[in-house]
Amino acid sequence: MTLKEYQLVLADGETFEGEGIGAALTDDGFAAGEVVFNTVLSGYQEVITDPSYAGQIITFTYPHIGNYGVNAADDEASRPFCRGVIIRDLARRQSNWRSEEHLDDFLCRHGLAGIAGIDTRRLTRHIRDRGAMPGAFGPADHATLLGAAQAEAGTAGVDLVSLVTTKEAYTVGDGPRRIVAYDFGVKTTMLRHLGEIGTVTVVPAHTSADDVLAMNPDGVFLSNGPGDPEEAGPIVDELPKLLGKVPIFGICLGHQVLALAMGGTTYKMKFGHHGGNVPVQDSRTGKVEITAQNHNFAVEAGSVPNVTETHVCLNDEALEGLVHNDYPAFSVQYHPEAGPGPHDSTYLFEEFAQLMDDFNGKAA
Repeated sequence: MTLKEYQLVLADGETFEGEGIGAALTDDGFAAGEVVFNTVLSGYQEVITDPSYAGQIITFTYPHIGNYGVNAADDEASRPFCRGVIIRDLARRQSNWRSEEHLDDFLCRHGLAGIAGIDTRRLTRHIRDRGAMPGAFGPADHATLLGAAQAEAGTAGVDLVSLVTTKEAYTVGDGPRRIVAYDFGVKTTMLRHLGEIGTVTVVPAHTSADDVLAMNPDGVFLSNGPGDPEEAGPIVDELPKLLGKVPIFGICLGHQVLALAMGGTTYKMKFGHHGGNVPVQDSRTGKVEITAQNHNFAVEAGSVPNVTETHVCLNDEALEGLVHNDYPAFSVQYHPEAGPGPHDSTYLFEEFAQLMDDFNGKAA
């Protein structure tokens, strides 16, 4: 197969040359979005199908991508919501007993374009130094790509949750507790863990607190999702109506909107946390967890009143978890459902189950 020559041009003019993979772009076409990098060594399918990447182009720092193929069981959503993928080397053959499809065929089937053969180490260093920024890639000329990159809105101040949330409520799992899960871009693996501890009703991001309480849940879950937490819709105004009435557990974007609802502030990070090997310390016990993360925004440490800050990132001291001092509510910035190798953080789902049992036992 003859690959078409592509260029990747960032908003600051930095340019990389490569070859097109995945869905074909027209001769004057391009894909544009905010360029970020992810450091996972495996799990590329889970990353690509994570709705939290809506609006972004994913750069994989690991050089060999696609070597074990893809399969339907590892999809985190029905389709990718990212704008494209950037890799160093696309494996010619997949080799794994679970493989059902080559990564390139998967990208083509979902209409997702990519660029391969570029110096991803140089690109990663550039993003690390300058920060995540918009970019555009494709066979179009340099001027067109630069203009597209500079015209791209990025993720700050943009509502991306409305693009990925479910349109209608649905139910998963058969556990003994009743859980209502707000879908801001929820991952399938997250619902699988919740489904082991409860019967989960997944609701759209705009669902009111009154509608949630009418379902008489034992607990409320706030999912991961893309973009700016201040643009996540009416949830920040609705959450105070739930605090104290039902146990709440938030992950990633759910952590951020919970912090906002409790009076905290958030900010956009320079290049975010995207990877499967991020060390986080539980400040209460000193225990260190190796975590999977994917977020460009974070909660400002010390900004949320009346909480205990429970977890901190050892790489940059970013706030990674909190628990309210009076209400049954807690959250973490990282992804306890992900399994990049260790399963250090899955205990948090059991903590949520215990919180629900304790709260409802006291209420009785």
